[in-house]
Amino acid sequence: MNKCSLIILTSIMLTAVFSCSAKKVSMYKKSMPMMDTIVSITVVCDSKERAEKAIQETFAEIDHIGTLINFYSDISELSAINRNAGISETRVSPETFGIIEEAIYVADKSEGSFDPTIGPIVRLWDFADRKMPAETELRHALPLVNYRDIIMNKKTLTVMLRKKGMMLDLGGIAKGYAADIAVASLIQKGFLSGLVSIAGDIRTFGLKPDKSPWTIGIKNPRQTSDRDEIMAKIRLTEKAVSTSGDYERYFIAQGKRYHHLLDPKTGLPAGRCRSVSVVADKAVYTDAFSTAIFVLGPEKGMKLARDLGIETLIIDGNGTAHSTDGLRGKLTFEKSSS
Repeated sequence: MNKCSLIILTSIMLTAVFSCSAKKVSMYKKSMPMMDTIVSITVVCDSKERAEKAIQETFAEIDHIGTLINFYSDISELSAINRNAGISETRVSPETFGIIEEAIYVADKSEGSFDPTIGPIVRLWDFADRKMPAETELRHALPLVNYRDIIMNKKTLTVMLRKKGMMLDLGGIAKGYAADIAVASLIQKGFLSGLVSIAGDIRTFGLKPDKSPWTIGIKNPRQTSDRDEIMAKIRLTEKAVSTSGDYERYFIAQGKRYHHLLDPKTGLPAGRCRSVSVVADKAVYTDAFSTAIFVLGPEKGMKLARDLGIETLIIDGNGTAHSTDGLRGKLTFEKSSS
C-alpha cells in the first residue's frame, strides 16, 4: 500500500557544503524508481565518490527486497507462497521469512487490524478503474483472511498458507522493512548520518551537518490545491516515521470516499480516520502500525499506540488531531497550509 504522505523538509543539493570538524561534509541525495514508488537516499559524507557508491549499492539492496516480495510478480517468492497455498510449503530467503515474521507480530499486536493475508481482498479492488467488489465476492474472500493460518518453520525457512486461495500481500510493511535494511547497510558502511525515504516511509539516523535533527513534513489530508500542503512538521533523529492516509489511492462514488486502506475484517475501506502518522525506532513498525491504527480508528488506535509506546498523530474523520504525549516538542502544527 503506497504512502506518499511525508515530505522531507530540507534543502539537499550535491553542491551544498557544510563545515564539520576538520573536514567539509555535504548531504548527498539520489532518487530512483523502485518498489512501485520513488526511493530517495540521503547521506552525510565528505566524499562525493564514496557517497554515490554507497547509495547505488543500497539501491540494489532495496530493489532485491522488492523483487522477493512483489505481490504482482509471478517470479517473486511471495507469489510462490501464494501459488502453493493449501498445497505445500515454500522455501524462502531469510529476507522474505523475516518480513513475514514482522508482519505476523504486528497482526498479533493489533488483533488483526493489520493482516498480511489480506491479498484476496486487495485483488478485488481496483482504485485506478474505480472498481469495487460485489458483496458476494467479499463474502467468498473474507474467510481466507486470517494471519493465524500462516505456518512458519524457522529451521527450514519455509512458509505455508493453510487454505487454498489465501494470499499474502506485504504492501503494508515492505517499504518500512526495506528502509530499515537500507539504513543498516549505510551504517555498516561507516556512515554516521542519513535518511532513507521509500514513498512515505522514512527512516533517519544521525544529525544533519549543522547538528540539527531531520525535519519531516506531514501532508494535509484534505489539501485544497495540487501543491503539497504541510499540516505539521516533525523533527527526528534515530527514528522512523510513516503516514497512512485516505487520500493517496481513492475514488469518490455517490459522494463516498473509497480508499486503499482496507479493514481485514470487512474488506471495506476503514472510515474513521483521514490520516495516521506513527513514530518509532524502526520503519517496519511505523509502516505497519500506521495502517493498523488507521483501521482501528481514533479511540482504539490511540490506546494501541499508548500500550505499545509508539508515538502517534491521528487526524480523525472530522479533521480533529489527536497525538500521544511523546510528540510534544517534536511536532509543530502549521498555522496555515501553504
